[in-house]
Amino acid sequence: MKISIITVSFNSAATIRQTIESVLAQDYPALEYIVVDGASKDGTVEILKSFGDKIKFISEPDKGIYDAMNKGVKMATGEVIGTIGGDDFYPNNQVISNVAKTFLQYQTDAIYGDIQFINPDDIYTIVRYWKSGEYSRENWLNGWMPPHPSFYIKKAAFEKYGYFVTDFTCSGDYEFMLRMLYKKHLTVQYLPLTLMTMRNGGTSTASLKHRYRANMEDRRAWRINNLKPHWYTLWMKPLSKIAQLFKKG
Repeated sequence: MKISIITVSFNSAATIRQTIESVLAQDYPALEYIVVDGASKDGTVEILKSFGDKIKFISEPDKGIYDAMNKGVKMATGEVIGTIGGDDFYPNNQVISNVAKTFLQYQTDAIYGDIQFINPDDIYTIVRYWKSGEYSRENWLNGWMPPHPSFYIKKAAFEKYGYFVTDFTCSGDYEFMLRMLYKKHLTVQYLPLTLMTMRNGGTSTASLKHRYRANMEDRRAWRINNLKPHWYTLWMKPLSKIAQLFKKG
């Protein structure tokens, strides 16, 4: 099973080398890595070039993160698609092999796992842990979602049910997973392992503004799919993250 990993980057020179190295260090042999860069001017492109033919990349203007994601998916030749951010990295070199084993064992359309957030100034300090838990479709109505950085899905799902909606600014991943899992009932399996390490970021003010925008886009995600959440569904979604501050992997 060939797995394609996609990174969308823009001016990520400070962190993207670690991201790339963590992908290339994976012990799974049938791995394709694609970087879709948004015409960075900070040295990111030079870093990408330094890896030669170990990675595929393009660097050109795009219409936003989800437009760039779609470019990467269309470039991908793997049976399974996953993503990793330009300032994230894998916690160990067995992540992709564990993902592949899970797909083969359960013959599922998608899988997801757990992620950890670290202090950006001290990558050894975990500040939040997102333990996803076993899948239940009804949990979507309680504000649940799988963490997209830990989400892997067959490329055939994109081809059958569509790509990311490009006019979302921050909730396109939520809409995509809602559409695939809740609306289209694709099969999915929880893999109870830490599949991604992410740098925690953003000031409290910026986070509040982001949360408001995300909440409005979350509501639109249900609406454009002709789905109806409970009145409390989209209030529970951000509140559920508070518990992540007290969980450990």
